[in-house]
Amino acid sequence: MKFGATLGKWLDMPIGSTKSTWKRFWADTGLAYIYLLPTLLVLGTFSIYPVIRAFIISLYDWRIRTQEFIGLQNYKEVFSDPLFWQSVKNTLIFVAGTVPLEILLALGVALLLNRQIRFRSFYRLAFFLPYVTTVVAVAMVWLWIYHDQWGLLNSILGWFGVAPQQWLLHPKWTMMTIIILSVWKSLGYTVVIFLAGLQNMDKELFNAAKVDGANDRQVFWHVTWPLLTPTTFFVSITSIIGAFKVFTEIFVLYGGKPGPMRVATTIVFYVYEKAWDEWKMGLASAASWALFFMVLVVTLVQLWYARKRVHYD
Repeated sequence: MKFGATLGKWLDMPIGSTKSTWKRFWADTGLAYIYLLPTLLVLGTFSIYPVIRAFIISLYDWRIRTQEFIGLQNYKEVFSDPLFWQSVKNTLIFVAGTVPLEILLALGVALLLNRQIRFRSFYRLAFFLPYVTTVVAVAMVWLWIYHDQWGLLNSILGWFGVAPQQWLLHPKWTMMTIIILSVWKSLGYTVVIFLAGLQNMDKELFNAAKVDGANDRQVFWHVTWPLLTPTTFFVSITSIIGAFKVFTEIFVLYGGKPGPMRVATTIVFYVYEKAWDEWKMGLASAASWALFFMVLVVTLVQLWYARKRVHYD
């Protein structure tokens, strides 16, 4: 009885639920899982199983023809590899440079597109179009923009008397080029999410603030921004997870290499090299699980912070 009461409280069942109530509850739950079964099968086959399989492989010296169980040796080797820690540093730099910039730009654009301006639908489409374009196509366009001889960026800078720069050849520009490309690529998605948040706000709150004499800046800080905290929280989580997985942009821009002097070696690129250049599947799986725990820790910190700062009412 004590277990049943505890289970009923956890499942939000009414106190003193009868046997027939529990029977109906389990019948409805079973029916729900039947409807969910196709989706659960797809997720289990293509998401959950590969994750579990990767953990198993990380415990082996897994090569093309030989598999030998070595326990946590792959993790020890990964964590003692200076290149891995360099990839962690580069990934964190990319995340710190991409996520705040993307959120600030997207918020500003969303505030502008939320106003009654001419050609508003066209501007919304123009900002969202890069997001639905493949990463390879976008990277190829920026490859031309960054070209040191006939690139668009150097041509524009030449109008102002600035000497051409080797955007893709000099290490000091490498991370900046990737950050700009990534922000431009994913900005439209973040703008759409912020627009949805802005358009779901209660207009009476803004009218009341105006009646009380609040100016636009005060309305933003005391009405708009607090109401946008759930949207900002969602965007920050998805953006950080996406930034941790950066790979394709680097691969296309730098011809399959991690930039000049390896300054763009991210964690995913490290995993790729260990798996497909060195054929060390165990090491690659261990590094991928290390990435998983990094993202998990960052997400848990965000969830903890959100309890204090995110307002849903």
